[in-house]
Amino acid sequence: MEVKFASHCSYQIKYRQVMCIKCRKRLLKNEQYCDELKKIFKEVGERYWFEIDEMGTDGDHVHVFVGAAGRWAPSQIMQVLKSVSAKEMFNRFPDIRKKVLWGGEFWSDGGYIGTAGEGTTEEIVRKYIQNQGNPEEKRMARQLRLFTLN
Repeated sequence: MEVKFASHCSYQIKYRQVMCIKCRKRLLKNEQYCDELKKIFKEVGERYWFEIDEMGTDGDHVHVFVGAAGRWAPSQIMQVLKSVSAKEMFNRFPDIRKKVLWGGEFWSDGGYIGTAGEGTTEEIVRKYIQNQGNPEEKRMARQLRLFTLN
């Protein structure tokens, strides 16, 4: 999907980013937390002009397929998504900081960033994100929480 920022500029740069919750806590098995994180990422995307195409979780990490203007380095996109979402999650759910993530950090350091292209098409990335979740959870109908942000 092409992201247009001005009449004379257009960008088609997309990244698959993976961010893990601190200590691999399975916070996003909680539907309320998962739904709220979805809203926060959408808000961040609108504020910073990121095009968040897909988002999926296994409970302890998040896969995001995001596009942005070339002025944004991939690591900056991840930094913005992680920092704003962590602050907002702690503001909206203070108990997470006190009872679950007592270290005061929501996300683990680092993460993974890959691009779509060079043999990895957008469709391959979307299908990979949609198929997150281990077989046992799928059998028990607690499959991946997948949502589109449109």
